[in-house]
Amino acid sequence: MRPVRLGDLAVICGHRRRMFEEAGKDAVALDAMQAPFADWLRPRLEDGRYFGFVVEDGGTVIAGVGLMLLDWPPHPLHPESSSRGYVLNVFVEPTYRGRGIAVELMLAAEAEFRRRGVVYQVLHASDLGRPVYEGLGWEVSPEMGKAV
Repeated sequence: MRPVRLGDLAVICGHRRRMFEEAGKDAVALDAMQAPFADWLRPRLEDGRYFGFVVEDGGTVIAGVGLMLLDWPPHPLHPESSSRGYVLNVFVEPTYRGRGIAVELMLAAEAEFRRRGVVYQVLHASDLGRPVYEGLGWEVSPEMGKAV
């Protein structure tokens, strides 16, 4: 396991697309998302606003997790803190699943957030990932959204 770096841009983009494909998202929307996501990600990797970890096997990235800090007002879940940690782009190559890699990535993510003083973290779970997060003590919470 190592920290993500700018050279991981293409693999992160690929993992994100495959993550959404596995969740049943529309291929046309995923095609439309690819270039804008890469354009969004590049400066964030460069300046550290997007950070996280990847796992390699023989020099090939086989899993990863992305992390960000969200500016968020103090809230009953974090009354003295004005930020939340956000976990995104969790992906493990299918042939490596079931070996605890996602758990190790999430533990590394939690440790990194603690190191940065973050006391509350959030994520959006796929059906595949939900058991991993629940096993680590994450609570299911409702969120609503609407495209405008």
